[in-house]
Amino acid sequence: MTTSLDYVNPRVRAIRVSTQSFLQNLAHQITQNMTQGGQKPLKGVIDLSSGDPHRAGMKPVSFVRQVLAVCLYPHLLQDTIFPLDVKLRAQRLLQICEGQSLGESFFLFYCDICPLKLIFNSCMNSFVVLTGSYTASSGLHHIRQTIADFITKRDTGISANPRNVFISSGAQRALMVVVKLLSSGEGQTQTGILAPQPCPHTLPPLLDEAGVLAVPYRLMEERGWALDLNQLRQALDSSRGGCNPRAVYISNPGNPTGHVQDRKSIQEVIQLATAEKLLLLVDEVYQDSVYGQNTEFLSYKKVLFEMGQEFSETVELVSFHSLSCASVAECGLRAGYMEAVNIDPDVMKVFDTMLCTDISAPTTGQLALDLMLNPPGPGEPSYDTHAQELLLTRTVLTRNAQRALEVLNDLPGFSCQPAMGGIYLYPSVKLPAGIREQAEMLGLGADVFYCQKLLEEELLLLGAGQYSGEAGSHHFRLCVLVPTNVLEDALHRLSAFHLHLMGHHTVAGRNVKGKAGCSSQSGLTCVQPTTV
Repeated sequence: MTTSLDYVNPRVRAIRVSTQSFLQNLAHQITQNMTQGGQKPLKGVIDLSSGDPHRAGMKPVSFVRQVLAVCLYPHLLQDTIFPLDVKLRAQRLLQICEGQSLGESFFLFYCDICPLKLIFNSCMNSFVVLTGSYTASSGLHHIRQTIADFITKRDTGISANPRNVFISSGAQRALMVVVKLLSSGEGQTQTGILAPQPCPHTLPPLLDEAGVLAVPYRLMEERGWALDLNQLRQALDSSRGGCNPRAVYISNPGNPTGHVQDRKSIQEVIQLATAEKLLLLVDEVYQDSVYGQNTEFLSYKKVLFEMGQEFSETVELVSFHSLSCASVAECGLRAGYMEAVNIDPDVMKVFDTMLCTDISAPTTGQLALDLMLNPPGPGEPSYDTHAQELLLTRTVLTRNAQRALEVLNDLPGFSCQPAMGGIYLYPSVKLPAGIREQAEMLGLGADVFYCQKLLEEELLLLGAGQYSGEAGSHHFRLCVLVPTNVLEDALHRLSAFHLHLMGHHTVAGRNVKGKAGCSSQSGLTCVQPTTV
């Protein structure tokens, strides 16, 4: 019976309510209200909270979409609309789908005289079924091999074994599998996981659902949100007697902070994990989006194996990656993977058992992983277009991050650290006591209240940071991987709202009050809203 909350699993009831869901539901309701009556609103809601670039208007990668289109509708193999390498890759992926061996498919012939032709049309229907069918619970072997090859190349020859790779319905699902395996005990024996503050907004409810206690360690905002070893040690020491700490969660590049760890920082974390016998859980989803000057992405696995056998053969590490990365940003296809290093083989069998509860990750998502990690190479027909699209995405991300940083730091009360990677900025803002008091009366955090009013007045959705710094300081999550014109519109709306809310405007570097418009050092010209 579920006639009341009393009958609901206490662990489920204890899951923290997501402010992200609250704000997105409000945005949906506002959009519905605007469109009632058939009139198109003058402006729509801009969502910079979710880290979903396609929703914000970024274009998908052509090669990925084209190959998937052919895989889902193989009759397109006979069409001349797609380049040859798209059709050949689609054929290859169709061949490796479960139930179809490499030698039992069809063949494509190409010559200068005749176009690409399909010889065995009778296989069409079976291919359509296969791309919509289940796969092995840990993923298609061919895709796991592609992932292992990518990791080996990324880490300059440090080999990866496809048997240690597990494909899941997104990196979050893979993380949940591992965390649930760690979860045990109550009170002083309850499993604890060291988690950064701030952290991805999806992490706290995930730990709640798994019955694991989050042990927060503070990232150093004044140092660009750097991970500080002393903070890790303090968090670990303070947890003694309150729980049983068994793992440390790392986000690198940082979500939502944009910090990228250097070799020394990674080595320090690995040494601590060795000394304290902690499992390393490393989210490396934004490894493809490092743009800070003199900054490079180093995987934890690469650094680990370059520290010698004392570490490379003993430290337990699980790293995560997914389609939600910046380069392809195919968030809705729901596929990711984890690689297990130095994990007991019997435990990895349980990984597979846990993934069986999902039956398998979506087949189309798995195929997209192959396309993301093994893109067209030089000389192939799709190479130039693919390279140009990725370069454009990186250019937009880099310029947007710098542009947003300038505007945010030009707003009164705002302070934002520059990001070195990832797709977010994570600014702080000192809100007046009156605003904090209004939020408290409504039972809301001041950051949530700010985001709610911003959404209601300017139709702009930011993510509430839910992390408080010094007194009166709150934070917001802002995705900058959006089209440039969308970002400019969003910054204009934010500036107009914030200046009006704070009760003063910045004009040519001077504080004045009561103006109908404003201009700032960042170059924005704002017209204040009539109400707040």
